[in-house]
Amino acid sequence: MSECQADACELLTPMEIYKTLTAQGNKVRALKSENADKADIDTAVQLLLKMKCEYKKLTGQDYKAGCPPTEDITSPENGPGSEDGDDVVDPWNVTTNNAKGVDYDKLIVRFGSSKIDKELVDRIEKVTGQQAHRFLRRGIFFSHRDMHQVLDAYEKNKSFYLYTGRGPSSEAMHVGHLIPFIFTKWLQEVFNIPLVIQMTDDEKYLWKDLTLEECHRYTVENARDIIACGFDVNKTFIFSDLDYMGMSPSFYRNVVKVQKHVTFNQVKGIFGFTDSDCIGKISFPAIQAAPSFSSSFPQIFNGRKDVPCLIPCAIDQDPYFRMTRDVAPRIGYIKPALLHSTFFPALQGAQTKMSASDPNSSIFLTDTPKQIKNKINKHAFSGGKDTIEEHRQFGGNADVDVSFMYLTFFLDDDEQLEKIRQDYTSGALLTGELKKCLIETLQPMISAHQDRRKQVTDEIVQQFMTPRKLDFEY
Repeated sequence: MSECQADACELLTPMEIYKTLTAQGNKVRALKSENADKADIDTAVQLLLKMKCEYKKLTGQDYKAGCPPTEDITSPENGPGSEDGDDVVDPWNVTTNNAKGVDYDKLIVRFGSSKIDKELVDRIEKVTGQQAHRFLRRGIFFSHRDMHQVLDAYEKNKSFYLYTGRGPSSEAMHVGHLIPFIFTKWLQEVFNIPLVIQMTDDEKYLWKDLTLEECHRYTVENARDIIACGFDVNKTFIFSDLDYMGMSPSFYRNVVKVQKHVTFNQVKGIFGFTDSDCIGKISFPAIQAAPSFSSSFPQIFNGRKDVPCLIPCAIDQDPYFRMTRDVAPRIGYIKPALLHSTFFPALQGAQTKMSASDPNSSIFLTDTPKQIKNKINKHAFSGGKDTIEEHRQFGGNADVDVSFMYLTFFLDDDEQLEKIRQDYTSGALLTGELKKCLIETLQPMISAHQDRRKQVTDEIVQQFMTPRKLDFEY
């Protein structure tokens, strides 16, 4: 039993440590009942005691089997989910009882990240010489880890690279899938840096009822939509895990390094895996971690392992990278920095989850102008009142209105957006008129995307997905 198991408690939440403690206690009892070697029993007991100390340090409570941590812990929970009725956020589930959506301020506290405040936004503008992207100005990207350190290095003429990804579970992407790519494209342009995009077709094969061939086909089709966002082919490498793992020894070596330094108990605590999950799921987090290290791409970075990485992603992916950041210094690498985005709401409201199997849950990139109009008019949750008279008198609630939420993501003009908010909350703008604003914003945006996608040939996809040297200077 290595010390890294105890050290890794830093990346677990109180509930996760409680579960890990329970598993470790069961292991100690099993060793004793099997009359195992005394040295093995002593080592297991010492680790159990260390973990109990860490648990008390985090919660202010003594560990008791069968008694999970209570709400009044002295240190905030920083995990992906909660068992006290709060929002549940992990890589596979996002649920909330609040019509406004997830409480992101609470999530920052629970995850232990840092809020993107005006000071950081102003600094990004100063360093890049560009106005901050609307996603930064409006708090859509709201949380970060170590962004100041990235900017410190950049100001000293030390570059970095971007890493984001997509899990290709269906042929058609919806507008919510575009959020990380729209923002990542802006980061690539203003910082003039390379980007790697991981297509986790292996993950989708492990989690979904799909064949390997379907997952790989979805990767190629999704790559067309990603390329249509306008990425620079000279600075962008898109790769399928199913392909790249077999052709890059450096990538696989990093996967194995991570796997060695994360225990089964830890991934069970972090990701909620059970004994009935296939071993592919248990080992997958190391594959998502590997692109965080520049040595995974020797063709781009000439084998360097000291190039910093910045990961723009939705905050539900943070458990993967908390694990990665814990492991990185123990295998000789730099911790990746992160920028976290909020979640894109379903048409039916921020409490519901978008689904590729429900065509009415979102606007898809394949939708026609007529479909866009019908979906918004029929399905977009309204914050307006029941009658025109009541709406004129009391106004609507923009905080829960999905049409306004969507405009926050896609309408670039800050002044126009604020006027729409004021008019809607005052009652001057009706729900139908607000929906019309969204329809007129999305229809040309989706049509333009479809036109660009048509220009993405098989040869262009192959060019983006071929391992090669990119334009990069460190």
